[in-house]
Amino acid sequence: MDYDTFVDQVARRAGTSWQRAVELTRATLETLAERLTGGEVLDLAVQLPEPLRLPLRPTPDIEAAERFGAAEFVARVALRAEVQEPAARDAVRAVFVTVRQAVSGGEFDELVVQLPRDYRDIVEPALAPGATLRRR
Repeated sequence: MDYDTFVDQVARRAGTSWQRAVELTRATLETLAERLTGGEVLDLAVQLPEPLRLPLRPTPDIEAAERFGAAEFVARVALRAEVQEPAARDAVRAVFVTVRQAVSGGEFDELVVQLPRDYRDIVEPALAPGATLRRR
């Protein structure tokens, strides 16, 4: 999946403009990079379009993931993207569904396994039948 298609899909799913989808995608991926281990962040980044790799750079001195729940994840995305939390939650769901389309099924599974149960509400739409148009 190329960058424009990725952003178009997020915009459509989140019901927002293309530019806002760019901001929401960046905020979601930056927050995800904080939540995943450094190795998993790198594994995910190599499967995404080039412009999406920048927000996924792990900090060089931290391999371990930060431990925070889904509510904090959404709050961080809302703060970064300067939107209200309900809009951030919708965007996070849209980004997760689009990430699932863009990466291999095994890579998405490895990402989900690092997230605790309270992420189910925001990850589950990506796991629903039909959410993925293609899997490698």
